[in-house]
Amino acid sequence: MDQHNWSWTLKRSFPSRRNAHLESMEEILGQLTELGWSDRELFGVQMALEESLTNAIRHGNKCDESKHVAIECKVSPERFWLRVEDEGPGFIPEHVPDCRKGKHLEACGGRGLMLIKAYMTTVEYNDRGNRVTMEKVRGEQSSELMDVSS
Repeated sequence: MDQHNWSWTLKRSFPSRRNAHLESMEEILGQLTELGWSDRELFGVQMALEESLTNAIRHGNKCDESKHVAIECKVSPERFWLRVEDEGPGFIPEHVPDCRKGKHLEACGGRGLMLIKAYMTTVEYNDRGNRVTMEKVRGEQSSELMDVSS
C-alpha cells in the first residue's frame, strides 16, 4: 500500500455518536469525485464507508460517546484505501450469519459486511476483529461477488 502514489490522505477520529461520521464521508467522496470516479464507483465506496463507520459506532463501540472511531483513508485516481478501527471488543467475521441464506434472508439488518465485500476489491480484519482495512481498485472485481441464488 505505501508504495502507491496517493493524491490525498485523511487521518481522523470522532466520538461514537450518531452521524459523527458524515463529515468524513462527505470529504472522502468529494475527493474521489474530484479525481473523476464515476457515480457507480462512488456508490460502492459510499456503501462501504457508511457500513464500516456505522458498524464501528453502533456495534463496536455500542454508541458509547467516550469511545472513538479512528479512520485513515488514502485516495488516488486508481485506488481507494480505508482503515476503520473502534475501541470495542471486536468480533469474528466468519461467525456472522450469511444474510443470503435461510431465516437471515428476510431479516431487516445484517447485510453490512456482505455489502462491504461486494463493493471492495479486498477486505481484511485484524485478529481482534475491531479493525477493518479495505481497498477498491478501479476496474477490478470485488473480493466477493454477491450471489443471491444460493
